[in-house]
Amino acid sequence: MGAAGLIPFALAGCITINAPEEPIVIELNVNIRQEVIYRLAEDAGNTIEENADIF
Repeated sequence: MGAAGLIPFALAGCITINAPEEPIVIELNVNIRQEVIYRLAEDAGNTIEENADIF
């Protein structure tokens, strides 16, 4: 029972954490196409409603 209590301390020395040699790079590719299309569609809808006689 006493040996089971020492196992976590024995394993603690085996784990090492080192900082990476190169900086961590996080690439965020954000796609805003959907928002732009939505705005253009809304503007087109407003233009058609405002100028119904042209269309």
